[in-house]
Amino acid sequence: MGQIVIAEFMEEAAVESLRAARPTLYDPRLCANPEALRGALAGAHALIVRNRTRVDAQLLAAAPELRVLGRLGVGLYNIDLAACRQRQIDVIPASGANADSVAEYVILAIGQLLRGAFHVTGEVAAGGWPRERLLGGREIAGKTLGIVGFGDIGRRVARLAAAFRMRILGHDPLLPATHAAWAETRTEIVPLEELLARADAVTLHVPLIEATRGLLSAGRLALMKPDAVVVNAARGGVLDEAALAAALKAGRLGGAALDVFEEEPLPRDHPLAEAPNLILTPHIAGATVESNARVSSLIAARVLVALAMC
Repeated sequence: MGQIVIAEFMEEAAVESLRAARPTLYDPRLCANPEALRGALAGAHALIVRNRTRVDAQLLAAAPELRVLGRLGVGLYNIDLAACRQRQIDVIPASGANADSVAEYVILAIGQLLRGAFHVTGEVAAGGWPRERLLGGREIAGKTLGIVGFGDIGRRVARLAAAFRMRILGHDPLLPATHAAWAETRTEIVPLEELLARADAVTLHVPLIEATRGLLSAGRLALMKPDAVVVNAARGGVLDEAALAAALKAGRLGGAALDVFEEEPLPRDHPLAEAPNLILTPHIAGATVESNARVSSLIAARVLVALAMC
């Protein structure tokens, strides 16, 4: 039995670095087979997961020797942190390793939504020429971007947005107004309602906690300009998906890009299924070839260090 169990996809070079140091079981299919995963954990000292494995008290009970839990990502919503603390299991996220990927996703999504010209390949290839229909595309330059949550990713988005000559508004009640990040990124601090009313594009970068659940509600969406766009690559649940679908269908919002959802995968009968001006992606904003390599190597190194200290 492997001392290290890897239950989801991990970059091969990082897996090999773990195998070179300790017995390692790598099977990315384990996340979809709870019974097999519980069996594999009987003698494990470390478990490495992404976001599909639910690490709860029941799973931890099957791993009596577990000391280290590596998360190939930054969100810990699939991990029972209280149960881990009770067992004194060291939980290690890949903080910062995929932040650039998420920030790039946000800017690229905003550009696609504002320009509105990148979805007609089939039509043009078939001989169509919808040029007049697409003349209403808008530039990023000069637009106002509202960033809700000004942590590491929010600040990286601000730096990229500045390169496109966007005006930047920020809201984060947990970050003091004296923090250097505001001045360094030339971001104007405003209340949430003001940010929503002034921004041409809004991006969310907050965790899903009780205070942020439904943060972008129907009432707050109604504050936004009718041609504004919104991006959520943070957490499902911080944006009211039914209210967003209704706003898009009614033409009260210019467009949206969502990478995360309250329920994943998205149910077939979800209100967003028929909403216009919408980009949906399957929780991959932080997943690129480069970020997967960074995340995997970081977690491999940190897990080995933590095990050496146990």
